[in-house]
Amino acid sequence: MAATASPGASGTDGKPRTSPKSVKFLFGGLAGMGATVFVQPLDLVKNRMQLSGEGAKTREYKTSFHALTSILKTEGLKGIYTGLSAGLLRQATYTTTRLGIYTVLFERLTGADGTPPGFLLKALIGMTAGATGAFVGTPAEVALIRMTADGRLPADQRRGYKNVFNALIRIAREEGVPTLWRGCIPTMARAVVVNAAQLASYSQSKQFLLDSGYFSDNILCHFCASMISGLVTTAASMPVDIVKTRIQNMRMIDGKPEYKNGLDVLVKVIRYEGFFSLWKGFTPYYARLGPHTVLTFIFLEQMNKAYKRLFLSG
Repeated sequence: MAATASPGASGTDGKPRTSPKSVKFLFGGLAGMGATVFVQPLDLVKNRMQLSGEGAKTREYKTSFHALTSILKTEGLKGIYTGLSAGLLRQATYTTTRLGIYTVLFERLTGADGTPPGFLLKALIGMTAGATGAFVGTPAEVALIRMTADGRLPADQRRGYKNVFNALIRIAREEGVPTLWRGCIPTMARAVVVNAAQLASYSQSKQFLLDSGYFSDNILCHFCASMISGLVTTAASMPVDIVKTRIQNMRMIDGKPEYKNGLDVLVKVIRYEGFFSLWKGFTPYYARLGPHTVLTFIFLEQMNKAYKRLFLSG
């Protein structure tokens, strides 16, 4: 039987043939980019909501729905996709790096007998990979925040970036290369919080649902646990996210930055806009989280199937 086995089904060592690591990383980035095309409008609304009412000004948007309808009315359908090129580059850099680091660390820390790392070690790997990916993706994140914020400003105050590459070149030229990594600390902190909250809340939510007696370990249980996990993750990460957004969008006023650091952002938001303003944009952020994850896995699965059919089949 071994002699007649399909060459596409297994390798010379008898193990099933799989795509190379480089292809897996590429597909991971492409899957994230594909999902971004669908959820970019939610990212735009979230960013606008987080900047609305900045500096004790009157809130431009009452709700996320009001923000979406206002953007469509004043900027048109094209307006809700402002910053798409930056969103795609963010996924290309952040997702690919995170997946690559996670895979390498996971394999390094897997026992000689094939025993995978324990829960806490997996969590640490996930947080390390997330923070590293966030650092690499920060320039694209800065460009994304600025591009999505532009439409809310008067015409004479807009930065007017044509695309993500134009944004990166102009930021480096006009404000210096270090500005591309402005807000990298809260960006990395958000990635750590998101990874930690997702891991802890998903497993706890799943166990709670199974213990209730109303669920069995199936796709419905996984979906409900994911939605609960997304809720917890959004609530935990939004205060860090608004810090990141405000710092990356800030301008220099009389030679001084609007905010000194992340703590200054938190203090000013709470003082001038109210404590619950730390969760501005909660709805689009939460609404984005689920679809982006689901679409990423759908695209990833389809690309893996296509690669297997084209290159690994007999």
